[in-house]
Amino acid sequence: MIKPDAQVLVIVVARIGDTLLVTPALRALREAIPQGKLTVLAHPKRLEVLQHLPFIDTLAGITKTSATTRGWIGKSRFDLALVYGHDAALLRYALRESDSVIAFKQRDKALNGRLAHAVADPEVPQHAVLHRLSLLAPLGLASPPDLRLAYGVTDAERAEARLWLGAHVPAGRPLIGLQIASFPTKAHRDWPVSSFQELMGCVLATHTQAQFLLLGDKAAAEKAEPLLAACPNHAALAAGRMSLRRSAALMAELDLYIGVDTGPTHIAGALGMPMVALYHSAYPGRNLVPLQHPACFMIEHPLTGKSADTTPSMADITVAAVLQAAQDLLAGLKAGKRP
Repeated sequence: MIKPDAQVLVIVVARIGDTLLVTPALRALREAIPQGKLTVLAHPKRLEVLQHLPFIDTLAGITKTSATTRGWIGKSRFDLALVYGHDAALLRYALRESDSVIAFKQRDKALNGRLAHAVADPEVPQHAVLHRLSLLAPLGLASPPDLRLAYGVTDAERAEARLWLGAHVPAGRPLIGLQIASFPTKAHRDWPVSSFQELMGCVLATHTQAQFLLLGDKAAAEKAEPLLAACPNHAALAAGRMSLRRSAALMAELDLYIGVDTGPTHIAGALGMPMVALYHSAYPGRNLVPLQHPACFMIEHPLTGKSADTTPSMADITVAAVLQAAQDLLAGLKAGKRP
């Protein structure tokens, strides 16, 4: 168990999606310490995804490099620390700063011996949120009722996003965001640009006023050029032009999001918007799809559960399957069923 006034530290140095997957655990942890304080240290380039969350009291950056020079002077500041990941430098920093540390079982047996609890990874694959919640099991908090991802958009960010959309996107609805690419080292998770182009044409055949917002980084902007050329009056480019938080604020204004398995798709899940998420067989959607989401269609590669490598092509996911999911969600919007 944990004291209600405990001072708790959580360290999560990870990519955007992996950082967001910890938010249900952070929420549950904060609720368990109503008189306490939750401090979260994240990668300096990722911590912005955790900004403005009401259950985080203090948010700051840390890296495995900076961790080696911190926490040597003074007494422990925290009653408890939880460390996500397997970086020894972060573990050692937590051990210096906290009276008690919980982490996943490490490769270093000596480090495991210093932990209050070394939580073993599951023997069979489980949902990523549940895996991260398992670090709370020694505290009796591994099964909270709220499993939703969390992301906070401020009123100022919403206002700025609406101004940008008014200036760059022609009037017309539905407004559909497309995340066409993951990051370069995971390009096998990308659905073909030609498939996105065909999908856009099919949507416009029944929703003639639809507008598409092309999301992502600079690499996604380059891949989006054929889509802009094919639908010049129905597509606008945000990819490569926005900070992460500005892009997320634009996403919060969408009627529908369609994207491959990458960070912005986790953000869309945290925002609770109608969405279609496409997953490669090597990364089963059943273990990544946002839980307790009111309007999410998960489309897994047809070889999911049959092939764990990165060879299968995402082209095996048909345009018809994605179109049907999109049309079902758009029909729900028309019927006033937006979450």
